Amino acid sequence: MSTDPETVAAPTVAAVPGQRAPVASAAPGAPGGGAAWFAWAVAATVYVLAVIHRTSLGVAGIDAADRFGIGASALSTFAVLQVLVYAAMQIPVGLLVDRYGPKRVLLGGILLLSLGQLAFAFSTAFGPALASRAVLGCGDAMTFISVLRIAARWFPAAQNPMVAQLTGLVGMGGNLLTTAVLAQTLHSQGWTASFATVALLGVAVFAAVALLLREAPPGAAPLPSTAEGRPSLRSQVRDSWREPGTRLGLWVHFTTAFPAGAFGLLWGMPYLVEGQGLSRAEAGGLLTLLVFANMVFALLLGRLLLRTVRARMPVTLTVITATALTWAAVLAWPGATPPTWLLVTLLVVMGTNGPASLVGLDYARANNPATRLGTATGIANMGGFLGIVTTLLGVGLLLDALTPAGAAHTADAYRWALCWLFVPLAFGTGMILHLRRKVA
Repeated sequence: MSTDPETVAAPTVAAVPGQRAPVASAAPGAPGGGAAWFAWAVAATVYVLAVIHRTSLGVAGIDAADRFGIGASALSTFAVLQVLVYAAMQIPVGLLVDRYGPKRVLLGGILLLSLGQLAFAFSTAFGPALASRAVLGCGDAMTFISVLRIAARWFPAAQNPMVAQLTGLVGMGGNLLTTAVLAQTLHSQGWTASFATVALLGVAVFAAVALLLREAPPGAAPLPSTAEGRPSLRSQVRDSWREPGTRLGLWVHFTTAFPAGAFGLLWGMPYLVEGQGLSRAEAGGLLTLLVFANMVFALLLGRLLLRTVRARMPVTLTVITATALTWAAVLAWPGATPPTWLLVTLLVVMGTNGPASLVGLDYARANNPATRLGTATGIANMGGFLGIVTTLLGVGLLLDALTPAGAAHTADAYRWALCWLFVPLAFGTGMILHLRRKVA
């Protein structure tokens, strides 16, 4: 276990006005061990389910355009609304987790995920389908923060960065199932049967959480839950935002998460099929590579951050730089059709994005007391999804502007539209460099 001063658990005490908030810690007596891993595994199952629901549109983009008769900008609205709802829900969900506990929030999330996906399965018009993705986004928003809160109660503080990386890793298992299974099922079983089956997975997961999950170890000190012992909602949000570590976490999450997020959520399959002329099977294989790369880097970065938290900022800046340089090489390639080896390199490099984005949540966790851990994590977790919304909408609008009405999107149109990636990359990097001095 690391002996780095920043990773040593600190007691949770009340913040003093005008002073920096104490570092968050796990619950007193957090045991770790087999019971902790069991509680985490049950909770993480919900996150896997949420990722399956979240990424289901990514392999169905072309099918959705045909089913609803929409263009690129309208298609991007599906993902934009879903992610925008997710981002908008982060602070409310963080407050709910702090007030009512992660188990109740997880159960509510499963219900919303299942209802949203079931409605999407039977939708035949753009409006109802759009509303169903919004419901799905609400349910999705209630999962990840809850899992991290459970981990913070069950594991010693020094293990939390590693557990967060493992949570992201198993979530990628849901992405893998979507890419490998749902993409094929859509063509063999059809739209309604495929998405209805995904919706019904929630029944088993709901039962497992309701019956098996304990959100804190026996004898753990309860967090304030009475009206006299807990801060107001306004002060929860205000104090979390005033902490520079929370804001740094938001911008780290923003800048590292959105390139792979936007690519995997919506634009990856259309770009590879329409822009690069690959078959759906070939494109699916490359997207699967993105998932595997994400899983490998989650393990590597988790072990590195468990050893020393001083690696946080070097990891963040290295991932941002590598992502920007690789995208620049792909988009600058003559004819806008880079060779397969360069596309493979791009997807491997973007495999670092998800694991690096969790560094942002670790900044929020390490710089806030346990009583507002859910709220601070929610604020930081908004970052990447705001970046994804910006990218999905920007690329969709540029694609439509660069393509004549009714015509297919060309490789050159995709090249210029995807240049939009460098706008949020540059802005987010500037904010990180500004805030890191305050946190350091």
